Amino acid sequence: MISRRTLLAGLAGLGAGAATLARAYPIKPIKVVMPYTPGSPNDVLARLVAPPLAARLGQTVVIEPRPGGGTTIGAKAVLTAEPDGHTLLFSNTPTHVIAPLISKSISFDPLHDFTPIVAVGSTFLVMVVAPTVPANSVQEFVDYAKANPGKLNFGFGQGTFPHLAGELFKLETATDIANIPYKGGSQAVTDMLGGRVHLNFGTIATLAPQVRAGKLKALAITGTSRTPELPEVPTMIESGLPNMTTVTYYGFMAAAGTPADVVSRINSEVNESLKSPELTANMIKVGFGPKGGSPQDFAALLAEQMQKWAPVVKAVAFQME
Repeated sequence: MISRRTLLAGLAGLGAGAATLARAYPIKPIKVVMPYTPGSPNDVLARLVAPPLAARLGQTVVIEPRPGGGTTIGAKAVLTAEPDGHTLLFSNTPTHVIAPLISKSISFDPLHDFTPIVAVGSTFLVMVVAPTVPANSVQEFVDYAKANPGKLNFGFGQGTFPHLAGELFKLETATDIANIPYKGGSQAVTDMLGGRVHLNFGTIATLAPQVRAGKLKALAITGTSRTPELPEVPTMIESGLPNMTTVTYYGFMAAAGTPADVVSRINSEVNESLKSPELTANMIKVGFGPKGGSPQDFAALLAEQMQKWAPVVKAVAFQME
């Protein structure tokens, strides 16, 4: 029979081992799983943050795109890795929290199976239509869609924030617009430029250049105020759809069970990285507002996004196989 003293000594040894790992962290390159297509807003932001974070941690930070399944392929890859802080997830809040709600094959809990580390940045969306659509405002678009039910289509990366925004828009306006799902949002934009897609939601970084070039028409943004990148484009509030005001947050997460000291170290180094004028300027340049904060702050944002988007998923009853 194992004595109480021996058992306590063993437990103490395990605790000491965990503490040693935390102090030594990181002991090898850090893999950041990015569950979106290369070139997506998530990918752009992850690659901006990786170099300063690597410099502060003293280890290589590798971005590994794992798109598909509405971000669930990447999320599962993190859950099956050792929870030691060397495999992280870089995702955005609405997509992460609704993933299990839109797929029959997902069993993980987005709030309890992952440990939030830090929110890095935030952004809003811009609603764009193809030049062939005879509408130059949200109201004109809604009027045209209602006069031509089923004639227009909406292209999106399946299970993404733009997907949710488009579904919310159709609910708010009671319009009949057909869906065209893609593996990634960039594919939807390509087809939109080719004339095969009529409506899309995306980030300023992705769509503003196409708008300025006259290849797409921007009708509104989902932010609370107009943006310097497209100052002539009104907000959804100005367009009569205040419920369409929505922001997404991007950040690092790890599998549940990752040592608290490791989480604290990553959180601290990301927050310090965000103090860099060069990094924040680069983020703003591509449409992201720097965020930062504690793991608890990020957890609160995730819970808030679940409360906002779960009813939308239920209302439209969309699922992915």
